[in-house]
Amino acid sequence: MEIRQNVIDDLNAMTTESWRTIRIMAEMVQALDTLNKLDTDCVSIFGSARSTPDTPEYRDAERLARMLVEKGFGVITGGGPGVMEAANKGAAEAGGVSVGLHIELPHEQGCNQYVKTRCNFRYFFTRKFMFVKYAMAYVVMPGGMGTIDELSEAFVLAQTGRIRFLYFSSHSMLSARPFPIGFPLV
Repeated sequence: MEIRQNVIDDLNAMTTESWRTIRIMAEMVQALDTLNKLDTDCVSIFGSARSTPDTPEYRDAERLARMLVEKGFGVITGGGPGVMEAANKGAAEAGGVSVGLHIELPHEQGCNQYVKTRCNFRYFFTRKFMFVKYAMAYVVMPGGMGTIDELSEAFVLAQTGRIRFLYFSSHSMLSARPFPIGFPLV
């Protein structure tokens, strides 16, 4: 009797583990080739896909991305709707680098229209690697489990010394009631 380890085993019943590693490598190489062409330092912005244009976090993400571009930075998001769309919109409309690291999920949204540089991912861990590798800083807006997952990845890598330093900023730092959830790590 074969025991399935987890949901990853269900991605494609015809795929063997060895072929899956080739697919992972191809996804990694394609993203590295695309993102190595970026000519500016970037900031990753994490946040909810469910925010709408009439919410404060949507407006704040758009404004923040615009300000980052004006200061010479590019913006990296998950490329979806909500906060991600707002950040890509702010960056694109300011004439800056607007990257979307789009994850392919069943029953989920497509990539937003403001992404100028797009990478498609099937595997979360390769996507999270790109969020961290190409960002100089991270902004965490209100979100759900995906936002927590992305924040945790970056935080653990900084805490264990895998990345040099890390600055976190929470959404509330943009408001009148600052409440930092992170701090510089050396």
